[in-house]
Amino acid sequence: VIYTFGSAAQKARFLPPILASEEWWAQGYSEPGAGSDLAGLKTRAVRHGDHYVVTGQKIWTSYVQWADWMFCLVRTSEESRPQQGISFLLIDMTSPGVTVRPIKTMDGCHHVNEVFLDEVRVPVENIVGEEGKGWSYAKFLLSNERILSAETGRSMRQLGHLKALVAGTPSDSVVDRAGFDRRIVQMELKLHALRAFCLAYARSMDPSQPPGVEASIMKIRGSELQQQISEATLDWLGSAAIAYDPADVHGEQATSPVGPADASGAIREYLHGRASTIYGGSNEIQRNIISKAELGL
Repeated sequence: VIYTFGSAAQKARFLPPILASEEWWAQGYSEPGAGSDLAGLKTRAVRHGDHYVVTGQKIWTSYVQWADWMFCLVRTSEESRPQQGISFLLIDMTSPGVTVRPIKTMDGCHHVNEVFLDEVRVPVENIVGEEGKGWSYAKFLLSNERILSAETGRSMRQLGHLKALVAGTPSDSVVDRAGFDRRIVQMELKLHALRAFCLAYARSMDPSQPPGVEASIMKIRGSELQQQISEATLDWLGSAAIAYDPADVHGEQATSPVGPADASGAIREYLHGRASTIYGGSNEIQRNIISKAELGL
């Protein structure tokens, strides 16, 4: 977003440390009352002289506990349609008034957070593009994020782990081995088809244009395939998947109280992966985008 819509000064200040991995960023979009209905966000930014004073709350903010900066959607106007009163602001996480509170997800790990903004002063030069145009910039970013959400590399790794598990570890829950083998083959075919789709789209992309509905298709198929693979892995593990302690996956070497040593990692993948069809715009929203933009429904 900074590269495409930012000012020359913003590009000079922020792009080099991003490229060098010297500064880390988080995304401040979702709020307690505005997730899939993002245009309903309530975080306010009121201009006072050469600063905006920002007050509000963000939630499900991934890895912001490590972030130096947060790009944030804020409401700068109530005078028009909700989408037209939103602006895109860059907030220094060390600013007075910023508080981060961790949220542990169902895998017992610290991926996401609440962020409280209590009269945080942000320089006016930290607004990206035009005031009130943040909704357009946010949609641009989300479309690009959805392309990455296909995560075919991750699915290939998970599927390879499942195939190795089936080859080397007996299952106490799978009775129909031939049926389970067909299930693996079907997932592998879906993965090859998705990879081919992603590569073909990457070759045809026009960098000057935002991604089309293909991004939504990739997000749907990729996230659902990840869940299918992790579900199949737990089905094969059977009783070995009934015990889970987050501490088992954070040591120098993975351990498990029952079953193979890497069973805890497979359980964590399953639990954390339940969110993949929600973040980046839920799959239900993606189907609405496809039906409206491509099918005219």
